Amino acid sequence: MQGRTNSTPFIQSKERLFIYTSEMKFGIYSEQFQNNFSKEENQNFTKVFGELTQEFAVQLAAGALASDENVQALVKRHYDFVLQFWTPTKEAYKSLAMSYILPSPYRDSYEEVASGLGKYHYDAICIWAEKNL
Repeated sequence: MQGRTNSTPFIQSKERLFIYTSEMKFGIYSEQFQNNFSKEENQNFTKVFGELTQEFAVQLAAGALASDENVQALVKRHYDFVLQFWTPTKEAYKSLAMSYILPSPYRDSYEEVASGLGKYHYDAICIWAEKNL
């Protein structure tokens, strides 16, 4: 599978993952997002988003449940990342996560990182959102 090695998940296209975040409209209220950030800020967002995605892939590969406290801490970091762009309600955050499992380039990019990663991230977000939003 492209984007992975046999021993460790690897994000070959983390920039593409963030581009989907910044250019595509997913979920209720996502139209609030406008990319008025500098090139440097966008490069940093890409780096941070790629690192988060990598950490989710490592947890998935390790067999951690979506409800695991380490995975839930990653979701909190993901939510904090999203807050830089818009403030989703519980429903809006879960709707964003739905884009990780519905047929879309976003889902396909997650699947390039690790098979099942989109569903894993979706499940983790739904658990966290129910408890925290």
